[in-house]
Amino acid sequence: MSFQYAPAPESTSIVNIKSSNGLFINGEFTPGHGTPFKTINPATEEVLAEIAQANQEDVDAAVRAARRAYDKSWSKMPGRDRGKYLFRIARLIQERAREFAVLETMDNGKPIRESRDVDVPIAAAHFFYHAGWADKLEFAGFGSNPQSLGVAAQIIPWNFPLLMLAWKIAPALATGNTVVLKPAETTPLTALLFAEICQQADLPPGVVNILTGDGETGRMLVEHPDVNKIAFTGSTAVGQAIQRQIAGSSKRLTLELGGKAANIVFDDAPIDQAVEGIVNGIYFNQGHVCCAGSRLLLQESIAEQTIESLKRRLQTLRLGDPLDKNTDIGAINSREQLNRIIDLTQSGEDEGAQRWSPDCVLPAKGFWFAPTVFTNVTQAHRIAREEIFGPVLSVLTFRTPDEAIEKANNTPYGLSAGIWTEKGSRILGMANKVRAGVVWANTFNRFDPASPFGGYKESGFGREGGIQGLGAYLTSEESS
Repeated sequence: MSFQYAPAPESTSIVNIKSSNGLFINGEFTPGHGTPFKTINPATEEVLAEIAQANQEDVDAAVRAARRAYDKSWSKMPGRDRGKYLFRIARLIQERAREFAVLETMDNGKPIRESRDVDVPIAAAHFFYHAGWADKLEFAGFGSNPQSLGVAAQIIPWNFPLLMLAWKIAPALATGNTVVLKPAETTPLTALLFAEICQQADLPPGVVNILTGDGETGRMLVEHPDVNKIAFTGSTAVGQAIQRQIAGSSKRLTLELGGKAANIVFDDAPIDQAVEGIVNGIYFNQGHVCCAGSRLLLQESIAEQTIESLKRRLQTLRLGDPLDKNTDIGAINSREQLNRIIDLTQSGEDEGAQRWSPDCVLPAKGFWFAPTVFTNVTQAHRIAREEIFGPVLSVLTFRTPDEAIEKANNTPYGLSAGIWTEKGSRILGMANKVRAGVVWANTFNRFDPASPFGGYKESGFGREGGIQGLGAYLTSEESS
């Protein structure tokens, strides 16, 4: 017999969404000078709010405010005092955690369980972690008197809006830099709520500035002559464009770009545990994860058994209202992204791969895609080479560890990988040969503020989190 879950909707009453939103510059909300745009709920296609569009005048004002705050107060403030502000921000995020979680789910489409249990707690943890470093930078291995860089321009994607904000802002502030941050066009609301947190924490004006807008706003921010550091998370194509834009300048740059991670399962792995890791690796956040385990490499002797177990598990996933606490698979973030997923999955069928999805009813409104598995996939298939950024898994097989390494590394990306085996020596040996910035062993998609995250090859360069992430915002006194 099967059990049905009664609806368990999260109330939206805790969220107060303003019908019209301004930019956050120099500690105040101010109207934008560009043409406003709408942000919608991807699960219902309902308009949530009107968002200000920042133009060149607004970008100039935000950078001026950040420069003034950097020169006059923030960079001169003792680290212990900067740390107090970060601790205060972390506590305020925790106090308003439910508000952040509901707003994130409404604006992004991800299940409320993920917003509540992953995004918001880890965002707060990043501020707690970096607050502790603010007065200890001289012990981080960057010389006896490491110096901040100045004004940091930070551009974040739509898949983890609040979490990516925390990854960017927390280390920048801890190291004495000021910030101009641009959230993604489709998911600006939690960044604007974070601006209220900055006011509530009495953060000095200009230390954090938030500009909403489209890619043109990001381009103007990247090209601004008074920006010292650029941190970007997003597509490889945009990351490459940013590199070209700042070539020949003195601006520092870190990029966290796309991925096509291999999740490698050996014949001695515990199958049930591995299946849970596979599901978490690709269907978490609808597959909107740069480090998603979108390529499953199974040792031939267990391939059939693992695929059958995986299919049984996928039949238990619940797709639907992201605000329902029972939901496992939420909405795709935008019509544009849904169309890309549809195009790439159709190419998989056209090229001969075998497609399977569990039976599930897609809601009539909103942007939805059922969790999908492709078998009979070769390395030549588009679905095995291109980042789909959706709930789509490609299954390949291997016979030997060397073949697994060759297939895992046969990609222009190098962000993450997973290894499933009971042998510690095999884990270490494989991890040393897989060209990926993060390698998980018998787990997947696990994050901690103290652990550095970043990629190789077309997945970018630089690290976020941990001591290594601090270095992206510091320079030694000798080289400053």
